[in-house]
Amino acid sequence: MEDWIISNIVTALLLAGFVGAAAAVRSSRIWTDAAASLWRRRPIALLVVSFYVAVAILDSILWVGGVDAGEDVVSAHEAKSVIDRLFLDARERSYSAPLADVEFYGAKPLAHPGSHPMGTDIIGRDVVYMALKGIRVALLIGGLTSLIAIPLSLLFGISAGYFGGRVDDFVFFIMSTLASMPGLLLLIALIMAMGRSTLSICIALAVTSWVGFCRLVRGETLKLREQDYVHAARVLGVSEFQIVMRHILPNLTHLVIITFVLTFSGLVLSEAVLAWLGVGVDGSWGQMIDQARSELSRDPVVWWNITAAGLALFGLLLAVNMVGDAIRDILDPRTLRESS
Repeated sequence: MEDWIISNIVTALLLAGFVGAAAAVRSSRIWTDAAASLWRRRPIALLVVSFYVAVAILDSILWVGGVDAGEDVVSAHEAKSVIDRLFLDARERSYSAPLADVEFYGAKPLAHPGSHPMGTDIIGRDVVYMALKGIRVALLIGGLTSLIAIPLSLLFGISAGYFGGRVDDFVFFIMSTLASMPGLLLLIALIMAMGRSTLSICIALAVTSWVGFCRLVRGETLKLREQDYVHAARVLGVSEFQIVMRHILPNLTHLVIITFVLTFSGLVLSEAVLAWLGVGVDGSWGQMIDQARSELSRDPVVWWNITAAGLALFGLLLAVNMVGDAIRDILDPRTLRESS
């Protein structure tokens, strides 16, 4: 099966998941009130995050044909996303400044004068287009890595905290071993061993980022397993698996949501650091920033590439952190008690 078909299937499954999550929120009074409170607290941040998600979805919907590629036969048979098609005819020959009418070097007339709000890069690609393409990569790195790391943390953390004994010793040994290694060196070593694909980078980031949340889950589980309702369930003959699923895991939900939101920012920044070291994902903001290093030493300075990538990265991380702070205030019982 071709990659673009897989991308469309995954996008359809994610959209179905969003619809299902929205239906679940609407059917629960508690989650409906939490969502309304979140909207009252951070409406602009939610709109910004929604914009980023919408662009990433549009960049994930791919199909072949429907465009005039001219003499480029290969391009005519490549799958292109909605974002690709919006900027298909916006290529220039080389650098052009924002909203310029002529090329940055040579002052030759542009094919599309005044139509590049943030200029073009060295091979004539619109910088706004490149920044929009980086949104999908950022959300993929942050989202997919979190979906790998958080279940891993829950599995090991709950097992260690609830069962204790040798299970706890084994999990604690793994956490201590990973924590004793330099994180950046381990991350680069894993990427070099598995390859520089997006999935490999997500797995490497997950392997090096699950330990902190696992410690938190372990400590919280140690407290929850001593609660009266857990003892009562055990006396009534409820199996250990059912106790974990009905009493332990639901009481960790607020930690999962908060950790997912707050970990996202760190993962996106980690990819930017990897791109700076030359092992990042193609098309990411980190790669744009890395490529801008030589541009900043030019005379005159080509400043718009790093500016577009930096503003896009800053906008996403600021909005996500603001939403995360609001979610923490809404779901954290200690915050609710202090406010009341």
